[in-house]
Amino acid sequence: MPTPSLAALPIRRLTHRDVTACADLSEDRGWPREEHKWGFLLTAGKGYGIDDPDGGLVSACVVTEYGPQHRPDLGAIGMVLVAGRHSRQGIGRRLMRHVLSAMGPTPLTLHATPYGRPLYEELGFKVTGRAEMLRGHFTPGTSGSAVATRAATAEDLSMILRLDEEVFGADRTHIITRLPAFADQLRVAEENGRIIGYAGAWPNMDTQVVGPLIARDTETAKALIASLAAHTDRPLRTDIDVRHEELLTWAKERGLVSVAFNAVMTHGISELPGDWTRRFAPLTVAAG
Repeated sequence: MPTPSLAALPIRRLTHRDVTACADLSEDRGWPREEHKWGFLLTAGKGYGIDDPDGGLVSACVVTEYGPQHRPDLGAIGMVLVAGRHSRQGIGRRLMRHVLSAMGPTPLTLHATPYGRPLYEELGFKVTGRAEMLRGHFTPGTSGSAVATRAATAEDLSMILRLDEEVFGADRTHIITRLPAFADQLRVAEENGRIIGYAGAWPNMDTQVVGPLIARDTETAKALIASLAAHTDRPLRTDIDVRHEELLTWAKERGLVSVAFNAVMTHGISELPGDWTRRFAPLTVAAG
């Protein structure tokens, strides 16, 4: 039987059962497999993909929604991939148009590589910021921090959720409540019994990804990163908003190296909601 044209292949919702196929697609494009992250995103968000008649996936992406379930305040698009053998045939554009249609009037955001940015601009996304990816073994400083940090407990969850919604600008309960199972570490910074920041570190291939990172100020963010680094032997990786220049300089002085820059883009809004001055790093760029 003749192979159907790519344009005729249906777009379907992906589920957790598609983790291996999504990881294979990542590997096909030279990305890490990241099965742990794919599993999290496909469970917490909505995956979209196109099956290849010859096996595997032609294309895939994930949308993570925030806010009320039926009228989300924000949607984050990530993990947009097209198999190498099907690249430059309009597949990514078709998948993105499908997602835009499915999301309707919901404001959207994504982190774009230089390679993907032209497509997103064509679809109406605007650059509203930048994030710098850092990676490396963290070397602690000689003086300790005045900010108190500790491992988070179940009793901290309600306070973390309130702080997170205030800073992020939308309800992320379905994401934050999954962190204890997803992350290797979840730590809080506190002052006089009040949580003033929190951060997670989760396993991704050979690194620990620091994120989300929410903090009252730069000193609190530094203390949280240092406390996470003290409890792992793996190199750290994180994506920091470039406006946090002091934190970036400090992290580089302690062994983290700049790896890449991504453009933060939005569709339907001129800037992201919330308070960027306290939002230092995302859980993952794929989830905004």
